[in-house]
Amino acid sequence: MQLNQIIEHIDQAFGEELPFSTRELDGQDREVLHRVFGDQGYQSYLQDQVNRQIIRDYLTNAVLLGFVAEQRLLGFGRQLASREERAALSLHMLMSSVEQAGELLEEDHAQSLKILNPLPGAPPYMKLIKG
Repeated sequence: MQLNQIIEHIDQAFGEELPFSTRELDGQDREVLHRVFGDQGYQSYLQDQVNRQIIRDYLTNAVLLGFVAEQRLLGFGRQLASREERAALSLHMLMSSVEQAGELLEEDHAQSLKILNPLPGAPPYMKLIKG
């Protein structure tokens, strides 16, 4: 199955999206929204916000469930300081259970990710590898 087909299937299962605004938007409103939200800067901002939320939820669950002591959260400080580190950490958190939260403290996630170069003609796939 193709990745885009998987995503399309999931998106269809979500159903109708909620409206962006409760009031009717005129042409000028749409122009401003397109100018603000339609560029790469907003997409980067939005992805970083998603990464922050994943990290926040994961670490909160890990502390509440007793897999990481609250004082050990300070150990994540360096990993949370940059956009790249947050992206790598949130990816690892999505791929890990909260039981593994303590292990995430010791790893350097940005350095452990490598760009994959598939062979020409290889089927599309995603695989997370450690370096």
